[in-house]
Amino acid sequence: MTATDPALTALAQSWCALSLLHGRIEAHIERALQAGHDLSAREYSLLDVLSRQHDGDGGHLQMKQVADAVVLSQSATTRLVTRLEDRGLLERYLCPTDRRGIYTNVTTAGLELLEAARPTNDAALREALDEAAKNPELAPLVRVVETLKAPVPA
Repeated sequence: MTATDPALTALAQSWCALSLLHGRIEAHIERALQAGHDLSAREYSLLDVLSRQHDGDGGHLQMKQVADAVVLSQSATTRLVTRLEDRGLLERYLCPTDRRGIYTNVTTAGLELLEAARPTNDAALREALDEAAKNPELAPLVRVVETLKAPVPA
């Protein structure tokens, strides 16, 4: 394939459209969460991921798993956890079976903020998708997003 290959160009254009849709959605959600809850989209995502942990086998996530879930590097995830911990929204503690492991849990204040922010997040997502659907280049992607089902963990 060369840079002028029509298939590559179409693929690149499709990627650009997907990237544009993602950027618009994320920016819209970011503004809404910041304005309504002093929370970034990444902070919301981290609280959401960590709030789904449970006791028992595989219930708590290692930092790498958390980083993968919020699509950040491990170091950026650690900094994000520290910021939320400083705000009293998360707490860390040693794994009871492996003293080298550190778990992170959402505090009561973090859960309350997450629940207050969830309707804002959902409404901003809906608004961003509705706006993007007006763009003929993005409308097919919006339809795909609206029909996707969340993967079931293995």
